[in-house]
Amino acid sequence: MKGSILIADDESGIRESLTIVLEDEGYQCTAVEDGKAAIKAIDEHSFDIIISDLKMPQVDGLGVLEHALQKSSETLTIIITAHATVETAIRALRKGAADYILKPLDFDEVLIRIENLLEHKNLIQENKYLREQIDKEYNFNHIIGESPEMKRVYKMVERVSQATSNVLITGQSGTGKELVARAIHSNSDRAKNPFLAINCGAIPENLVESELFGHKKGAYTGADSDKDGIFVAANGGTVFLDEVAEIPLNLQVNLLRVLQEREVKPVGSNKTISFDTRIISATNKDLGKEVANDNFRDDLYYRLNVVEISLPPLQQRRDDIPLLAHHFLQKYNKELKRNLKGITSEAMGAMMAYEWKGQVRELENVIERAVLLSDGDYLALEDLPASLRKSAGDQDFSMDNDKLDEAMQVFEKHHIQSVLKRTDGNKSEAARLLGIDPSTLYRKMERLGLSE
Repeated sequence: MKGSILIADDESGIRESLTIVLEDEGYQCTAVEDGKAAIKAIDEHSFDIIISDLKMPQVDGLGVLEHALQKSSETLTIIITAHATVETAIRALRKGAADYILKPLDFDEVLIRIENLLEHKNLIQENKYLREQIDKEYNFNHIIGESPEMKRVYKMVERVSQATSNVLITGQSGTGKELVARAIHSNSDRAKNPFLAINCGAIPENLVESELFGHKKGAYTGADSDKDGIFVAANGGTVFLDEVAEIPLNLQVNLLRVLQEREVKPVGSNKTISFDTRIISATNKDLGKEVANDNFRDDLYYRLNVVEISLPPLQQRRDDIPLLAHHFLQKYNKELKRNLKGITSEAMGAMMAYEWKGQVRELENVIERAVLLSDGDYLALEDLPASLRKSAGDQDFSMDNDKLDEAMQVFEKHHIQSVLKRTDGNKSEAARLLGIDPSTLYRKMERLGLSE
């Protein structure tokens, strides 16, 4: 079935002809003789498209249109009208009608109009779905981590999201700087406008100025057309300057002026273009040291660093490793069409002991590889790379706790979390697997701060 259509017309010939033509094309049709019957049908069923005559007894086409819009903004209405009432049809368009068709009807034209409207509707729904998925993925409530360090990051993200101040995100490569930048954007008033990211270290030096500020046709060899720079292209939204420390020193003064004036001058142009774009930048370098070494302008540094969010390395938030590991397990179960039920305590112990030099990105890559190659129901120690398997036998568990009881408490917490994940939160079954009474499990969960 291609779509559902309601036909409302007091002329039986038009109703019957439209029904025959549309049903032959695979549409599901409902035909009614007046506006009152159309409103009743709209209340009882949902339709993709309503085709309504403008002039009908009891309730006219404008009344049907108004009721349809109140019922669902996604239903599209086409008004049928005679030449003498074209002005009224145009008024219907202003009131929210999707289209109008003149009598006598050209059925080929009707089919084309309907196909175009349905294609447009599908695109809108796809874009809405993608926006919802992006918002869900980058909402800061979905950034993985419950450690005190990450809770401080959440608090900062929540505070700065509603502001317009420039934000500098610092942290080692792989700690999730772009994820935090997207979270700020998605929780701001700019969320429905563009988020554009650019890696300043990945652009050839001779093209940095063009990518940032834009260029006019003929500005240089290869500039075959005008191009907006990233600040103008993201107008109303957010620009994320990743690895901002890599911007050449000679262009930093231009960037400073752009940030101060909120306007750019494209390469090869004498005119400036104003923009309203929030700036979030990130770096894995110590910009203070870069300034001291004359590699970065101090005035640009202070302009970018109105608010700084420092992301902790994974070594400083080991409590989050099990949560991240299970998150990536679920993600790659879905993407790779696998069905691993969980992670063994031996594998988790190895991940807890390992020094993640590649940070969260390395952990994600390890889980993706293990999910792909695992032959068992659970991700096991033998599914991990040799470097991680070696860490399982290290004497130093690297828990950031010198005292034995503190280290044991951390591992106990993660082991209970792992078992609860495997049992989908069934505490009785988890207690059985752990070899303890359910009451003991509840007491341990309360002591370790594990939420219900």
